[in-house]
Amino acid sequence: MNQATALAHPNIALVKYWGKQAGSHNIPATPSLSVTLDTLATRTSVRESERDRIEINGALVSDKKIEDFLVVLRAAHPLPPLLIESSNNFPTNAGLASSASGFAGLLTAIDAAFGLQMSPSERSVWARRGSGSAARSIFGGFVSLEETNGDWCARSVLPMEAWALKVVVAITSETAKDVGSTEGMRRSEETSPYYPGWTESTKSDHNAGLSAVSQQDFSRLARIAESSCLKMYALMLSSHPPLFYWNGATLETISAVRELQNTGVPVFFTVDAGPQVKAICQDTVADVVVERLARVPGVLRTLVCGLGPGAYAD
Repeated sequence: MNQATALAHPNIALVKYWGKQAGSHNIPATPSLSVTLDTLATRTSVRESERDRIEINGALVSDKKIEDFLVVLRAAHPLPPLLIESSNNFPTNAGLASSASGFAGLLTAIDAAFGLQMSPSERSVWARRGSGSAARSIFGGFVSLEETNGDWCARSVLPMEAWALKVVVAITSETAKDVGSTEGMRRSEETSPYYPGWTESTKSDHNAGLSAVSQQDFSRLARIAESSCLKMYALMLSSHPPLFYWNGATLETISAVRELQNTGVPVFFTVDAGPQVKAICQDTVADVVVERLARVPGVLRTLVCGLGPGAYAD
């Protein structure tokens, strides 16, 4: 019986993407730049079954995104019915890119189980069909998702061991978000007056971010990442109805990061479609960042991550 298990890690976008191009191939409207994390992980196992079954964190679920993804994949690769078992060691659907690690792990497990022999770039293209950010979780370290040779594919920008950084994640809610990212993007595209400006400015942010990473310029990367984060949230707030992914503790945590910056601590923040704050810092000050963020009212716990590897069969 064909079966395999894969491990994949979520990634945190520093230059964000929020919006998709028209069509059915799940192509982002803009390029993006991210870091793959090492502590947070999704373990996904697949094996032949009498019918498709999907279990996430031990519960049998009906997941239309996974079901649609399998339809697209089977159009190119004849696959039998599958039992898919996936589990996360971090909150699911709460702004920590569980869909990125989920689809990257699922595609990698299928590739290994059925001998599809995909290259990392091919896996990236296919993973993107399930979740745009999943394309980036195929690779480790710093990763760029961009148009290459007529298709959108992720690539490695800087290996995980090349820059000693830590990401401190402040968990401010364990609850799944009310509006998923796909619906949120559609709403912003259709209703926000800022959407055209967002797509144009993100392209220049992406180029600037690549330059900052190549030079390992922490201060410059901090400015670019925080600006991208705040512009994305302005886009969300200007949508109709507005998208409120943050909570009070999110803002308090950002304020605490600002406080650390004012004392000379090399740290910056980013937040995605959820209330969790990620504080990226040089590894020498991680303990200082953890201690301060843990004291923020409303922060339930903190997680410390380094830069991690791409998805792989376990």
